[in-house]
Amino acid sequence: MNTPTAHYPNNRAVLAQIAKQAMTDRGLEPEFSTAVEREMGAIAGPSHETGGGIRDLTALLWCSIDNDDSRDLDQLSVSESLPDGAIKVLVAIADVDTLVKKGTAIDDHAHNNT
Repeated sequence: MNTPTAHYPNNRAVLAQIAKQAMTDRGLEPEFSTAVEREMGAIAGPSHETGGGIRDLTALLWCSIDNDDSRDLDQLSVSESLPDGAIKVLVAIADVDTLVKKGTAIDDHAHNNT
């Protein structure tokens, strides 16, 4: 069989290497520093923010359009059909600053890669 990946059995690894080099060439940091890893390890779990506008929507079937190895799922979406035939789309955007404070290693890494 002559498929585009037949000549490259380690296609995923090759693509990852190309992506890493492309990021580095553009001044981005493809890897997390030890300081970033340490700060991430100290985050015990999701934020426990409260307020009138916060609703638990975890029962919805959210999706993310990201790579299967992505570590920053910060945008999600879900849709539902309404009785009148319209479609309602919800978009969830991470509120990162509830867990990551300005000037930390995580914030600096994100700032560099934005």
